Amino acid sequence: MNKNYYALIMAGGVGSRFWPASRTDYPKQFIDFFGVGKTLIQSTYDRFLKVCPPENIFIVTNEIYTDLIKQQLPDLCENQILGEPLLRNTAPCIAYGCLKISELNPDAQIVVAPSDHTISNSEGFLSAINQALKASTENNTLITLGIKPSRADTGYGYIQYTDHNLKSDKDLHKVKTFTEKPNLELAKSFIQSGDFLWNSGIFIWSAKSILSSFEKHLPDMHEIFIAGKNAMNSDREKSFINNAYLQCTNISIDFGIMEKADNVYVLPADFGWSDLGTWASIYDMADKDYVGNVVIPSEHVIMYDSSNCMVNVPKDKLVILRGLHDFVVVENDNILMICPRDEEQKVKEVVADVKSRFGTKFI
Repeated sequence: MNKNYYALIMAGGVGSRFWPASRTDYPKQFIDFFGVGKTLIQSTYDRFLKVCPPENIFIVTNEIYTDLIKQQLPDLCENQILGEPLLRNTAPCIAYGCLKISELNPDAQIVVAPSDHTISNSEGFLSAINQALKASTENNTLITLGIKPSRADTGYGYIQYTDHNLKSDKDLHKVKTFTEKPNLELAKSFIQSGDFLWNSGIFIWSAKSILSSFEKHLPDMHEIFIAGKNAMNSDREKSFINNAYLQCTNISIDFGIMEKADNVYVLPADFGWSDLGTWASIYDMADKDYVGNVVIPSEHVIMYDSSNCMVNVPKDKLVILRGLHDFVVVENDNILMICPRDEEQKVKEVVADVKSRFGTKFI
């Protein structure tokens, strides 16, 4: 296994679109949605054990989740868990993680990936990752994995690519544009054009390439972090990061760097990917009964004349549903939510409304 290969797993999100199962104190990456015995972050960690040595896997998360990380990934040492003092989007957390890894190994090739995606074809995923890592080793490139779209989905970002290929690997295409979550008509036109991919949010680059890109495209942020390079991997790291985050703007890596850089390439891939953004994505991926219902767990749920429902309730709760079609039913602790499946994209609006009425008690 290549000692220069590293993984940086981003695990700081709250996952509000999975409310009420995903809550501020226990967000979706720490939940086993499919009843398989592993949470989303545990499954992600296990995938990267086949990419790089275990000591080369780092988790960047909100510092309030560090104890959950330690519980669910007990093999990690303290230095592999990067606690963020504030939520500042993906650019600061990537700057932090990639600088830290660079100080450990200047020749590092880094895969950056969210903790809450699902992959059904592990071999296809590993093949794509290794192909991209080889390309990033040989070229000064920023690589993203693009997923071949199966439908006009408005919940994903899109990547448009050109016919210009990377010389060392003809499978990698120069990126032309990024588009964040288009409306349905625009998404349909993207699919029809044939030169758009879903944006997976999985990136591959060398430590040198990404830090150089920060210096060029986000110079203020680069200056903030590079000032503490000698504090990385020491007992001064936490105090430096606490101060650095206070100075950082809230900006995504896509907007801050990927949309501006001229050395961005995409590798089209198809390995059963889902970003699990909504309850509908759980429904799409889960096993269904003969009338299209998904019930997790199913031991104490009885359904009569009901179809195409997504049901997620406590395993010791007896639930009876009659005459319900195309609904999402979710219960967690002191909250029950019932809504039509085609309106579950509005969950974030519901969460905002609950917060405005009742404060953070139910969030």
